[in-house]
Amino acid sequence: MARVVIFGSLRAFTGGVEMMEIEAATTRELLKKLTARYPALFDTIESGVSLAIDGEVFKDAWFTPIGPESEVVIMPLMVGG
Repeated sequence: MARVVIFGSLRAFTGGVEMMEIEAATTRELLKKLTARYPALFDTIESGVSLAIDGEVFKDAWFTPIGPESEVVIMPLMVGG
């Protein structure tokens, strides 16, 4: 199962939970399972979040594969120019 870390202000939507394990093959599956567990995250995730998978940051990474030993950090959407 992937280790999922909820970063910063997103913890307000999980009741302060910052880490959990979720079994998922892709980021889309992981995010669906995460919002099923924490429905308050749904709108934020639908609006966009940034993900770091094993240290590599992704934006709009819906179908990126996740390994069973991966660490996935979910962060507020990072934007820049």
